[in-house]
Amino acid sequence: MNTKQELIHALSIYTSKYEVEAAFSKRFLSLLENENAFQRTHLPGHITGSAWICNEDFSKVLLVHHAKLNRWLQPGGHADGDENIIQVALKETEEETGIKHYSILAESIFDLDIHRIPERKDMPAHDHYDIRILVQATDKQEIVVSEESHDVKWFALDEVKNLTDEQSVLRMVEKTKLLRTNQ
Repeated sequence: MNTKQELIHALSIYTSKYEVEAAFSKRFLSLLENENAFQRTHLPGHITGSAWICNEDFSKVLLVHHAKLNRWLQPGGHADGDENIIQVALKETEEETGIKHYSILAESIFDLDIHRIPERKDMPAHDHYDIRILVQATDKQEIVVSEESHDVKWFALDEVKNLTDEQSVLRMVEKTKLLRTNQ
């Protein structure tokens, strides 16, 4: 998924047991017909990349408490013209968590989501078309709280449901539990 064409291919073959992701996939493909899909100025929505970071045995996940959205989420952000969505997700991972030692578990889509970002003074409400990749890191390394977050913390998978009702985050928890079972 280093180029727009590779991302289009990955989306066209992506399958999920979650019906909402199939619908998202079609919307992503439609968005990618626009040459500005990777630019944050493209409205009503644009591509973002994020990383779902699990520890070595898939028992914990690293989340950031996003300052602007006031929610616990996976690290991620705008592509800003970069079509290499894996690179985007990893850059955001390092910036938002401070972790430097990690492994990409698959250079494929782990999860898809389209979520609404509320209006702010300089930007109307718009959608983030978020591609999530699966990353693994040790939960022993130092983490850093960036200015974009209130906190960064490892949580046991079963704790996440007490932090958020965000369906896409809870879906990724379910997917992670399946990975843990299949180890």
